[in-house]
This record gives sequence, structure tokens and C-alpha cells, in this order.
Amino acid sequence: MRRAFLIAVISPGAALAVVACSVGPDYTPRSAADLGVPPTWSVRAAPTPEDLTRWWQRFDDPVLGRLVEQAASANLDVAQAIARLRQAREAMIQSRASLLPSLSGSGGYSRSETLRGGGQTITLPDGTVQNIGGGGGANNFSLGLSGSYQLGIFGEVRRTVEASRADYQASGFDYATTLLSVEQEVARNYVLARLYQAQLANARASLALQEDNLEIAGFRVQAGLVSSLDLEQARGQRAQTAATIPTLEQQYNAAVSRLGVLTAQAPGALKPLLVAARPIPNGPALVGAGIPADVLRQRPDVRAAERSLAAATARIGVAEAALYPNLAISGNIDARANTVGSILDTVTGGLFAGLTQAIFDGGKLRSQVRGQRAAADAALAAYKSTVLTALEDIENAVVALDTARRREVELTTAYRAADAAAILSRSQYRTGLTDFTTLSQQEAALLSARNGAAQARADAATALVQLYGALGGGWDASAVPEAPPRAAAAAPLTQPAPTAGNP
Repeated sequence: MRRAFLIAVISPGAALAVVACSVGPDYTPRSAADLGVPPTWSVRAAPTPEDLTRWWQRFDDPVLGRLVEQAASANLDVAQAIARLRQAREAMIQSRASLLPSLSGSGGYSRSETLRGGGQTITLPDGTVQNIGGGGGANNFSLGLSGSYQLGIFGEVRRTVEASRADYQASGFDYATTLLSVEQEVARNYVLARLYQAQLANARASLALQEDNLEIAGFRVQAGLVSSLDLEQARGQRAQTAATIPTLEQQYNAAVSRLGVLTAQAPGALKPLLVAARPIPNGPALVGAGIPADVLRQRPDVRAAERSLAAATARIGVAEAALYPNLAISGNIDARANTVGSILDTVTGGLFAGLTQAIFDGGKLRSQVRGQRAAADAALAAYKSTVLTALEDIENAVVALDTARRREVELTTAYRAADAAAILSRSQYRTGLTDFTTLSQQEAALLSARNGAAQARADAATALVQLYGALGGGWDASAVPEAPPRAAAAAPLTQPAPTAGNP
């Protein structure tokens, strides 16, 4: 009997769901032309695309690679993004549950006792009436099963599932965006740490030379060859150089501390790892940018914006479905008896189908439809804005890298010239062929040129990191990020990307 009842409840709903229609617009992916994507770049860029999934390996710096990968698995911003992705997955699962009937069961037991009256009476020989009880008590056992099904004949349930699925995918791409941002921040701070190490080495080397100059100036003053002006100039120059060292040490400490926090460690945890100075990382001179439309598919922020538009479009259908009738079916089965063994002797059931339709609501439902259409328009504008911003990021990064490379060449030449001039000036001062002012100027120019060359190398490395990030490097763009189980929340699983959507 129960099986027949369930079939009676579920089968009509399943049949109606098949013939039901989904109101509201179907989402249509926008083409590259609709989004204003040009066929080629406006700047000179290598057309051949590259696999940038692990772009940090192109710097050939194992310490950098270790830090980036540690941050990718342990960073707390990434952990928060994964938690939000898991929340979005559960929201999708909850919305999908509305496609199926809901069933619930119940069971109960009760007993009643007569506390006063209701018993049997007898008359004694002397005529006295006496109550001898006998009212007793009664047991009551019950079982019940109820079911309900929201048919959603105009597609409100399916549109809700569609929207929640798009939200889940958008959350996956948001996670990837956070991951890429963290990877780039690690690389930038690592470059800064190595730059400050180089500048500290430059300052200390110049300080050693200036201490030597101070000693030479002292000897020449004692010998009466020069005035004490040279000695005071030498002392002042040394002090100026020494004063730059604490600032550089503070900046180096800040960069290393930031790396520690980015890798979910205490600020000073990485100091032993970075204490040994290494050169500023230097990557390849050219990076293949590929075709704009293809590159945009590598950008998780662009794909997240596209999925947000899909979700907003689906919610128009949810709002429109509220304008039409809503059909729900519910039913129940109940069994009651005084003993457990006889509880199934008598079984009753009921079936109810209800249809509701809004008649007057003061224009509320139609206003909600208009509101959702406005939200979809806003999502489309945000999608286009994200696409154009991505194109801007890429072209600016290409130009920044080219500029940094050219500056690095020129500043390296300037450093070599300043080094040669300082050596010559120092030799001439020792032999009395030039004054200390000239030597001081050449020493200052040398320190400035050394720092300029180091800064140019760091700018080139930073520009390369920026370009890798602008191109969407740092994740597997061929897969949609999936929420992992809680125990493995450090690194989401992936599944093949659906063939939906252009950039």
C-alpha cells in the first residue's frame, strides 16, 4: 500500500516536470566581438602562447619556487577562499535537493490511565456501594509517512539550481583569482628582499671604501698636503652612507616578515632561509602572450564575471516564474493500533494537490522581475569591465617589462662607467692629482649607479611577475576549481572545464 501511495504522489510530479517549461531568458555566452576584445594586441607581444601554470619555475630560483608553492597550499587568504567555495557547493546541493520529493516519517507511543472514576461498582450485603476500579488504561501506537513535492512547472526550481551552479563555478574562479594574487605577492616580496640585500651589500661596500678614504684624508691632512676640509668631507660622506643602512635593514625585514605571513608562518620564520644572499631572480627576456581572446580564458577573474552573469540571468527566470501558478503535491500514510503486532492492520492515507496563484500584490512580483533584469544588466557591464581591465593589465605589463629590460641595459652600462670613474678618481686622489670633492662625487655616483642597476634588475623581475599574473598564469585554466572535502581543504580538486562561454 505504501509503495502504491508513493507512486501516486511522485509519478504525477515527474510527468509534469517533464512537460514543464522554464520561463525567463536562457543564458547565451557573449562572443569576443560583443565584449570588445580586439583580434591582436596594440603593443608588440610574442604571439605564441606559453604554459604558465608554474611560471615561478622560469626564474630558476629554488627558494622562490618553494615559497610560492608553500603559500599556494597554506596561505590563509587562500584558505578563506576555499571555505567560501565549499559554502557555495553546499548551497548548490541544497538547491538541487528541491528537484526531488521530500519524505518524512514519524512514530509515536502513548498510554492513558483512568485516574478517577470510570471503574466498576458492587453492592455489599449491608447495602453499601463500593468502587472496585477496573477502569484500567490503554496503549496507543502510531506510524506515519508523509511526502511533498514542489513541481515548479514553470521552471523556478530548475532556474534556482542553474543560478546556484553558476555561483558555485564563480566561487571556484574567485578562489583561483585569490591564489594567483597570493603567488604574485610572494614573488614581488621575494624580489624586494633580494633587492634590499643587494643594496645593503652596495652600501657596505661603499662604506668600506669611504672609511679607507677617510683614513687617507687624515694622513694627507697630517702631512700638510691638504686642508682639514678634505677630512670633514670624508667624515660626512661616510656618515651619509652609514645612515642608509638601518633604513635598508628595516625594509629587508619588512619584506621577509611579509613572506612569512604569506606562507602562514610567523613573521620571522623565514629569516634563516633567506639569510644567505642570492642574486635578484632573472627570468626569460620574452614571454608569449598569445591571442587576446584565448588569453582572457586563462584569467579566472574574467571567468568568474562570466559565471556571475549566468547566475543573474537564471534568477530572472526565478522571478518570472513567481508570476505563474505554483503546483504542489503532498500526501501521508498513517497507521494506529493499541498493540505493536496489529499496527499495520488498519492503514489510512491521504493525497493533496494544491495550486496557488498570485492575484494581487501591488506590483511586487513584476517589480522583482524588473529588479533581476537590472541585476543582469549590471552583471553584464561588470563582465565587460573585467574583460577590458584584463586587456589593460596585459598590455601595461608587456610595456612595463620591455621598459624595464631597456632600463636595465642602460643602467648596467652606467654602473660600469661609474665604477671605472671611481677607481680612476681614487687613484688620482692618492697621488694628489685631484681633490677630495671630485672623489666624493665619483663615490656617490658609483653608489647611486650600483643601486640603480640593482633596482632595474628588480623592476624587470617584478614586471615579469606582473605579466605572468596578467596572463592568468599560476593555475590550471583547463579545469574548473572544485571544493575539496574539509580534511583536504589545502588544495581544491578540479574537473574538466565545461564548454560554456567565451572569454
